[in-house]
Amino acid sequence: MHFITFSRRYGAGGGEVARRVAEKMGYKFYDTDAIEYKAGELGFREAIREMEERPPSFFQRIFSSKPAVDLDRLNSVIYELAKQGDAVFLGWGSHMLLRAFDCAFHVRVIASKEKRIQNLVGRGVNPEDAPKLIEKADHDREAFIKFAFGANWEDPDLYDLVINMNKLSVELAVETVVRAARSDEIKACSVDAMGHIEMMAIKSRIEAAIMEAGLAYGHTLSISVEIPEPGVAELMGFVEDKAGLEKAQRVVEGVPGVKKVLNRLKLMPTTRYA
Repeated sequence: MHFITFSRRYGAGGGEVARRVAEKMGYKFYDTDAIEYKAGELGFREAIREMEERPPSFFQRIFSSKPAVDLDRLNSVIYELAKQGDAVFLGWGSHMLLRAFDCAFHVRVIASKEKRIQNLVGRGVNPEDAPKLIEKADHDREAFIKFAFGANWEDPDLYDLVINMNKLSVELAVETVVRAARSDEIKACSVDAMGHIEMMAIKSRIEAAIMEAGLAYGHTLSISVEIPEPGVAELMGFVEDKAGLEKAQRVVEGVPGVKKVLNRLKLMPTTRYA
């Protein structure tokens, strides 16, 4: 099993390259529509749709836990899709979420601003609007990766291959990616790796459920979640009272994929003042 992820500057043609690579490799193709559809199956399509590969506002980050909940949900969607087999992922931080796996090949597609404006105008975009669209989309995507993963979107170390489309046709770019992806250097996912993806999917769902249930302080989880083996959730940390401890147990037991909960939560120590 293999994964190919694509990150792209707006208007560079990365979406078209990714789609054609998926067709040529016989892989499933997961773009925004596919990711939203899967989110719908899991019960939170609107939450993912609202994200749109852009960061939450300052006030949302400060006064709401929703951004953290939605991010955990997005992570679980990517991992759930990865479990289904060979795939090409377009955007949504997939290159970060699957970066630890040797069976994932990460591609970045770029082009000069002039080339991207030319591409957009060729698709019918008003020449005066094209630069503004590029600036906003690039800013949103860059800020989203910074918010979600604390990473620099433009860092070449995040990618295995960076393709500049200034002088390349889509066909040549596709052939370049396919040839690299089929090389012996790109290993297939091991059984252990697939099991790890399953555990990461469950962990993301649990963290979202805990946060949404209000079992957090500030907007930071006071409960840590570990998945020691498939289907088993281990909870560690602190809750305010026994009711919170029991609530955490119920919430996690209700998460799809959880078969057993090891509840090692402790009550928050009471602070006394002289």
